Amino acid sequence: MSTRLIELVEKMSGHAVALVGDFMLDRYVFGRTERISPEGPIPVLRFNREEQRLGGAGFVHAGLATLGAKVSVVGAIGKDSGGEELKKHLIDSGADVSGLVACDGRPTVTKTRFLGSSEDKTPQQMIRLDIEETGPVDATIAQQLIARGIETMDRGAELLCLEDYNKGVLTSEVCTKLIAHARAKRLPIFIDPARLPPGEYRKYAGATVLKLNRPETERATGLPARNDAQLRAASEKLLNELDLEAVVITLNDGGSYLATRDGIRERLTSRPRQVADATGAGDMVLVTLCVARAAGADWSDSVALANVVGGLEVEKLGCVPITRAEIIHDLMTEHETAAGKERALPALLSELNLHRAAGRTIVFTNGCFDIVHLGHVKYFQWAKSQGDLLVVGVNTDAGIRRLKGEKRPVISEDDRVGVLEELESIDYLIRFDEDTPIELINAIRPDVLVKGADYQKEQVVGWDVVESSGGRVALAPLIDGRSTSAVIQKILEAYR
Repeated sequence: MSTRLIELVEKMSGHAVALVGDFMLDRYVFGRTERISPEGPIPVLRFNREEQRLGGAGFVHAGLATLGAKVSVVGAIGKDSGGEELKKHLIDSGADVSGLVACDGRPTVTKTRFLGSSEDKTPQQMIRLDIEETGPVDATIAQQLIARGIETMDRGAELLCLEDYNKGVLTSEVCTKLIAHARAKRLPIFIDPARLPPGEYRKYAGATVLKLNRPETERATGLPARNDAQLRAASEKLLNELDLEAVVITLNDGGSYLATRDGIRERLTSRPRQVADATGAGDMVLVTLCVARAAGADWSDSVALANVVGGLEVEKLGCVPITRAEIIHDLMTEHETAAGKERALPALLSELNLHRAAGRTIVFTNGCFDIVHLGHVKYFQWAKSQGDLLVVGVNTDAGIRRLKGEKRPVISEDDRVGVLEELESIDYLIRFDEDTPIELINAIRPDVLVKGADYQKEQVVGWDVVESSGGRVALAPLIDGRSTSAVIQKILEAYR
């Protein structure tokens, strides 16, 4: 699964998205809380710094843009400083903002979060201040939003994404007309709905997919959604009543439940995460569904990938877009855990290319490692410190016999590789049968080639290959008296 999802991530960029919804400005005020106010039983926040980020549909844009999508935004902002700041952030992150409508008498939705910390601990949110007008936009603004949404779709959008926070932009009329136009153009329609009274979900009818969480599902259907049977019943009600192609229900650490019109009914689980802040996780799930489907993924792979990205988001404080490099690294880690450390050369090269694309430094070393001792352990630790990933080439039994005679190795190659698998400093293992590792070095082209300090640089096989590719040779310090030959000699002396 992981390798297929990695290939999918590499295809996600370049797709054109029309994004319509409630755009917000998120402000974060950070400070220290070291005393209680003498004016009342409240903590005093001593100002440290302030950050401004895109919120609401703005964060969905940030997530889409970070994953390589080309986004045109449609929404309402106020004629105020918040609106100017929000517009600037959207432009800076690559959005086409020609679809924004500036409104008189309606403030830009702004949420200011005050976060305090003490004794160098993780900042905690203390209070949030909201500036907003949540009533429906007036008829004139609604018509402008519809016109700009249609114009955006007609300029070459590949899909329509509606992000509804119930702040008055996505009225029934706006949703109905934009969905109708998208369907006429055969554009898929992705919706993250607001928490509405049950009857008001009709405004999303005709969409491709509705992405909800468990409470939203129960509210939209009037049905419980606590187990798979209940999730099935609730999702089928949504599919039928709203004429949807798919329903995705996020279940926090329980993964997601997927139901489609063509019969898929499945829960896709996700691995446990260290939760720092769940804010933005649902938005990143929607973002991932959009770009994955645009890249040609089926529903199951799209939801599986969305689970990964949502999980990465909850590990961050506040709304922070997830990058493709972070997704690939997470998938690679999961794949390596499941597959172990040993690879055949084609698989190794494919995975190293992904690591290189994420900017990681590849270190290579090789040897027989017949009887693993402290000298080897320290050697691997030092080699790993020279970069991000350590690849170790291991001589086969036949290769060692040619080099050291018929009595070696003492330990078979399967056992040697099995022991090395357990060393934390080693990321990949590969066996080689040739007398030297030059073929491996030519194929891998490591950034750093490590050998013991008992060699001169020019004696290290492959030094010229590595340096001609812009890499370097690093000579590891030796630990006195630690060698396989010395260990064997002590064993022989002990049994004379």
